[in-house]
Amino acid sequence: MSSTLPPSAPASPARPVLYRNGSVYSPADPFATALLVDGARVAWVGSEEAATSIQDSAMDVVDLDGRLLAPGFVDSHVHVAETGLALSTLDLAEAGSLAAVLDAVAAAARTGTGVLLGSGWDESVWPERRAPTAEELDRAAGGREVYLARVDVHSGVVSSALARRLGLTGVDGWLGDGRVENAAHDAVRAAALDFDARRRGELHHRALQHAASRGYVALSEASAEQVAPFEDLVHLVALANHGLGAAGPLPRVLPYRGELAASADAARAVAGRFDAALAALLGRPVERRESLIGLAGDLCVDGALGSRTAALRAPYADAPDTAGDRYLDPGAVAAHLAATTEAGLQGGFHVIGDAGMDAVLDGLDLAAARVGERALHAAGHRLEHAEMIDPQGVERLARHAVTVSVQPGFDAAWGGPGGLYEQRLGPARAAGMNPLASFYRAGVPVALGSDAPVVPLSPWATVKACLEHHDPDQRISARAAFLAHTRGAWRAARSPDPMQGQLAPGTPATFAVWDVQALMVQQAEGTGASWSTDPRARTPLLPALDGDLLPECRLTVLDGVELYRSAGF
Repeated sequence: MSSTLPPSAPASPARPVLYRNGSVYSPADPFATALLVDGARVAWVGSEEAATSIQDSAMDVVDLDGRLLAPGFVDSHVHVAETGLALSTLDLAEAGSLAAVLDAVAAAARTGTGVLLGSGWDESVWPERRAPTAEELDRAAGGREVYLARVDVHSGVVSSALARRLGLTGVDGWLGDGRVENAAHDAVRAAALDFDARRRGELHHRALQHAASRGYVALSEASAEQVAPFEDLVHLVALANHGLGAAGPLPRVLPYRGELAASADAARAVAGRFDAALAALLGRPVERRESLIGLAGDLCVDGALGSRTAALRAPYADAPDTAGDRYLDPGAVAAHLAATTEAGLQGGFHVIGDAGMDAVLDGLDLAAARVGERALHAAGHRLEHAEMIDPQGVERLARHAVTVSVQPGFDAAWGGPGGLYEQRLGPARAAGMNPLASFYRAGVPVALGSDAPVVPLSPWATVKACLEHHDPDQRISARAAFLAHTRGAWRAARSPDPMQGQLAPGTPATFAVWDVQALMVQQAEGTGASWSTDPRARTPLLPALDGDLLPECRLTVLDGVELYRSAGF
């Protein structure tokens, strides 16, 4: 992706802007209080005294009033349209029981027409510990068609009316009681979410504006056929990266498409199809830097633990008749990684269960034998989630230089005694989930994200989850997490600008401004020192995250252009 805004995007301010009287997170000056932006780049970073000496009438001045100015966040795994949909339809994330879900469905069914859509429910936190049935949805909705996506978006529940209309009987994944997974779930989503381009544009715009208000400057879109049509990704990139149809500037989208390729020609064909469709929208040829980053994201080796479709070596603790579903074998994994390597694209997969990870690791070995270890390293392949991997597997990922795009919010939501992981896997297997610190110790590159709408877009909550991992041995410091959620996520997406994600003279002017309670060097409790807390070490300061209040975003800037400004700032 380009490190500067395309010609069709809003231009950077004509006048330099001096931000002062705050705290600037910068490796160039850990005690900086001021930063000067000239166009799309940082021109200077320094002290308040120096800011007074350089300030003149040619500059616009922004008083930070003690706030933190730091590199903007990059979410390494997002579903933009799904996030917009979750923000626009029935949100069941806070439902604490089955009864609460049915009450919410009944209230929503009294308004509007068409299929009633909802998302975010998680039966693992309910006293009933089960999903709604079709009959219960029928009664609650008064016969209206209903589709409610589970929080992991790998399964859902539907009303009898919708199941009949779509003819789900006999379709793989139709479980007969209203639950849908695999092919049946795909069929439901294709029908219920068959929106026109205008509606999809509205969903994209809402999600991107929401992300900007949370301090995000870029999002890696994990597109795939079971998630959204190919055209959805093209329109999203045209909107976000080129301003086509946008009312104002938006966070950048880093595009991935989860399509399997068996040859380099097939991989190039997918990228070429994207280029042709984007060029038709823009009315000009597409440069290589504007094309797909890779064939990765939600290219699924397996499913999700919550839906019991993640592929396990041993059966689920709460469903001993199944060990999940594996969709790709090592041969298919190897062919895809070899094809993307030869095509000059990133390759990668969604993988969660340990049996799914076994297929990926064996596929990596086969691909290295086919294209050579050096070429495989240079391709910068990535894995999404990687929740369930043993120490030997971590070492194998490090050997192949594979980046992991992980979601610490999963541990915050589902880890610990009695949580979803323990319900599905039992205490022994649950204890090894999401091994963040193990990745770091082995030298595996790490990028952080949310998998929104699975976990809300909340970057400091993600950093906090790293500090408070349920397994103390897997906690990492706030600084390590912050770097993985900024600079690390840019690098995972193969940013051509090595300076992205940091603030110093000459770097992109891409940052967010935060209201904070206090600033400190915060270690993960019980892990020992990762960074010195002695001021003489000149370690940049970050918000203290040991309380309930998280920093609040007041301003988000991408390449010198404001994406978001809060009221009153």
